[in-house]
Amino acid sequence: MLYIAFAWILVLLLGGGIALDQTLTGLVTRNFDEQLGTTLTAMVTSAEVGPEGEIYFSRELGDQRFLEPGSGLYWQISGPGHDDFPSRSLWDRTLKLRHDHFDDKPHIYDSREFPGEPLRVIERSAILPGSSTTWQFAVAASRSELDAQLRRIRAILLWSFAALGLGLIVMAIVQTYYGLGPLQRVRQAIARLREDGGSRLTEPLPFEVQPLVVELNALLAHSDRQAQEARTHAGNLAHALKTPLTVLTNAATAEAGDLAETVRRETAVMRRQVDHHLARARAVGRRAIGLSRTTVSDSVEAVLRAVERLYPALRCDLDGNRDAQVAIERQDLDEVLGNLIENAAKYGGGSVFITIDAPSSDALHCDIWIEDDGTGVPAAARDTLFTRGARLDTTKPGTGLGLAIVRDVVELYGGSISLGESEDLGGLLVTLRLPRARQAK
Repeated sequence: MLYIAFAWILVLLLGGGIALDQTLTGLVTRNFDEQLGTTLTAMVTSAEVGPEGEIYFSRELGDQRFLEPGSGLYWQISGPGHDDFPSRSLWDRTLKLRHDHFDDKPHIYDSREFPGEPLRVIERSAILPGSSTTWQFAVAASRSELDAQLRRIRAILLWSFAALGLGLIVMAIVQTYYGLGPLQRVRQAIARLREDGGSRLTEPLPFEVQPLVVELNALLAHSDRQAQEARTHAGNLAHALKTPLTVLTNAATAEAGDLAETVRRETAVMRRQVDHHLARARAVGRRAIGLSRTTVSDSVEAVLRAVERLYPALRCDLDGNRDAQVAIERQDLDEVLGNLIENAAKYGGGSVFITIDAPSSDALHCDIWIEDDGTGVPAAARDTLFTRGARLDTTKPGTGLGLAIVRDVVELYGGSISLGESEDLGGLLVTLRLPRARQAK
């Protein structure tokens, strides 16, 4: 910020200084030239031609410097075939005027014909009454006075702009450090937060950084939730594996005759627990990546193709909004729908009806209904189905972890799942509520 401010100050002051220098230089030079032009006009209007063709002034020019030799202000009238008529200030010098052109308007130029004395010369041509001679009228002034004025102006501009630039730079530095000071306080607060082990920024900070503090506290809260989820997840996994490991240890110590069967049974339990927690961990990791977007119909159709290969006699109907999109990773949605649709096929009577964007949906959530024509689930037993290992029908293969995994994954994405009774098919109705994907901008 300071480098950019310094660069702009330099560019603007340099550009402004050059423009102001050109403007003031032009004004002073034009004023100097106008004074010479006034004197030239007075010369032309007061000049007359004598009886012998000589030229003279009917009235003397008023500036005394024309009478002082080497005063720096001179005039001269020249004509072909006539002697030059110079001012006394020229003394023994003569202005070199050209007679090969006619200047009907005043012509101004710089001349260095006098060594050590640069001149500013204005001249014009005129034919006086009673004479056919083209006379060249010229007024010259030393540039020393003009150059001195220009040097004074440029010195004033230089020091003024230098002081202005220094003041602007100091103000930019003060403004930058004052403006960014709250960020330093935020950094110090975060450092104290890390040292003290706190979880929130609670100390009063300037209003300008409050949005940053709010977002930072939200990030800290999110990190705390993730850490808590990780601790809970690790604790649950440890608790789930503790009992099978104890059984295996006891069986091995006692050298039980059914050790092999015990190992197979308990390792199967441990594998199911590990699969469950790995699925949940994958969902947490993918959720942390950012906002997801999945078209529900694509996932449903992919799952149905797989389920129909397992249950060839199954009849599946799909209805609803096929363009509905939800904020969940495709892999997680496939796993959730796979568990639910497979359960409907396994425990139903052979018919499954899936509705995307069911009538119970709203602007923020997409409801997916999965209905079957089975015997359904009693209202009192519906909540217990989400408990790990819970099974109502033990005559069919299963682990009792499917609905528990579904609930955990869905809740990680801010959704919910509920069980009810299907009005159309008479079996179980699973309502899967998922957050809608945000519309792309």
